Amino acid sequence: MKPVSYLIACCATAALGLALSSCGDSAAPETAIGAKPASKSAVHQAAPGTALKLAFITNNSSEFWKIAEKGVQKANAELNINVEMKLPETGKVEQQKKIIEDLVSQGYNGFAISLISPADETRDIDKAGQQLNVITHDSDGPQSKRLAYIGTNNFEAGKVLGEALKKAMPNGGKIAAFVGTLAADNAKQRLEGIKKAIAGSNLSVAVTKEDAKDMTKARTNVEDVINANPDITALVGLWSYNTPSIVAAVVASKKTGLTVAGFDEEDGSLQGIADGVVSFTVVQKPFEFGYRSSKLLFELCTKGEAALPAEPIIDTGVEVVTKDTVADFQKRLADLKK
Repeated sequence: MKPVSYLIACCATAALGLALSSCGDSAAPETAIGAKPASKSAVHQAAPGTALKLAFITNNSSEFWKIAEKGVQKANAELNINVEMKLPETGKVEQQKKIIEDLVSQGYNGFAISLISPADETRDIDKAGQQLNVITHDSDGPQSKRLAYIGTNNFEAGKVLGEALKKAMPNGGKIAAFVGTLAADNAKQRLEGIKKAIAGSNLSVAVTKEDAKDMTKARTNVEDVINANPDITALVGLWSYNTPSIVAAVVASKKTGLTVAGFDEEDGSLQGIADGVVSFTVVQKPFEFGYRSSKLLFELCTKGEAALPAEPIIDTGVEVVTKDTVADFQKRLADLKK
């Protein structure tokens, strides 16, 4: 779900995007909110000449992942490999577990995964790591033995959103936050980051609503909060599809005076900014998730231990898109999707 778009650098550096960083075997930074990662699995180096079987697993089929797929495609072209996209259509843990099981049984050499529920999937990740290389992206599993995490430092991203809310709402107010599930580390960490940033201010998170990735419920959750909580003055979407759902509900309700904000660059969010319904969105770099995950999987298989980055967390950064910057951002996004 997933963190600004990799898009700025993508235009500035020949469609690749922001600079790469590295990862390794040290205590996790604030991304994991104090969680200490488990020891890593062994690196599985493939025999020379092996036709590598690699996969990039998302946590749902959101539009967000189409940009990550572009990154995967770029790595495939550069490295002459074939990293396959695996999208659990239902966004359910059981479906993602089945994908993991299938990849292991089919002799894959490695995969990168955005975990739907890290606590429920740690055992699956560790078991898979006994036979192939496993890294995480977007939503980490710091207690697992994954080899690295590539994606947004979601705690820091939450703090960025919280700071932006303080500027947008100098008089304070009550916030309602919407997400698929708070069991996912990225959602939990974003919310914790928001709370950290607004601590000591007149802002507070009063309501949280989960929709289990049900698009109908994502909207009705917002409608219910608007109708039942007249004192709520800010609506925040923690996952990419939540902000467009908020926009639809707010427009239908005709209620004014609400500050709407969220994460990622779905069309509904960007149009909401252009129309003045959304104040801002904090965007990640999904292109970079795909590109850098694919490249690291390839290097782990071909170089072995030498490919392990120096730090276990690769933070890809974020960007705040506002009404002043949305047109330029949309242009860069369109260029990336070509």
